[in-house]
Amino acid sequence: MSRKLKRSLPGDKVPDSIDSMIRVDHAGEYGAKRIYQGQLAVLGRDPKLKKVIEHMAAQEQVHLDFFEKEITTRQVRPTALHPLWHVTGYALGALTARMGAEAAMACTVAVEEVISEHYQEQLETLKNNPREKKLHTAIKKFKSEEEEHHAIGLKHDAKQATAYPLLTKFIKSGARLAIAVAKRV
Repeated sequence: MSRKLKRSLPGDKVPDSIDSMIRVDHAGEYGAKRIYQGQLAVLGRDPKLKKVIEHMAAQEQVHLDFFEKEITTRQVRPTALHPLWHVTGYALGALTARMGAEAAMACTVAVEEVISEHYQEQLETLKNNPREKKLHTAIKKFKSEEEEHHAIGLKHDAKQATAYPLLTKFIKSGARLAIAVAKRV
């Protein structure tokens, strides 16, 4: 049965429900998996980049596996937009990779920055909830790995991408919109 952190009144700004957290994190990790699959499809012939992207993709798969188990165990409804994340995640990864390795890394930097901020908000919400220690611990670990991906992107010349500020601003806006929508739909 789902548990809410706090009941809300219409118009109240309250912490997300646990169900919403699980739903959006599952959707986000699936989207990340698809981004890296798109990047690998384009950049996978470069052995150095392939190894870097595969490392990040493997960590995202662990995150996704965790949230898939949580969806099943807690009987949380996954996002109805799963098919959209399937297409847009891959397209974002492939398109930025076609723009060049630096743009693919800029995509990683932008997405991981937003996800790290999102996970930090969830950690703040969960920190005083002793029933959700397992979820808190997992999100804390995943946040650390997302920050590692952000650093990898910067190390691999993300800021050298053409129109880096505009590109990352666009991607961050899209990631924030995806989070907001996946919480509810």
